[in-house]
Amino acid sequence: MTLKRYGAAGGTGTGGQHLPFARAVEADGWLYVSGQTPMENGEVIEGGIIAQSHKAIRNMLAILTEAGYEPKDVVRCGVWLDDPRDFQSFNKVFAEYFGANPPARACVVSSMVVDCKVEIDCVAYRG
Repeated sequence: MTLKRYGAAGGTGTGGQHLPFARAVEADGWLYVSGQTPMENGEVIEGGIIAQSHKAIRNMLAILTEAGYEPKDVVRCGVWLDDPRDFQSFNKVFAEYFGANPPARACVVSSMVVDCKVEIDCVAYRG
């Protein structure tokens, strides 16, 4: 099995903190993308669930693109919402990106490690 790591040096989190994990790891056609929050330049963007959902999903899709995958290759997403009342709003944003090729998905309510409203990860496959 061949492993390829994207962003293995780690990224920068809130307040410039070093993030000690890869953005994604590819193994034999499978791509595992780490959880993405609505961050830009190491800081959570301003805005409500809609703006933050777009940013988190775009961050995830940017990693997919870097690895040569497309949204249609996503087989599963995991979603964490800070507030259960944001579920319908998140679904509307999610459908804009995955409406034609919806992946399997789990969505839970959870306290976030950073001060944001949403986090999303995914697993993609390209055979």
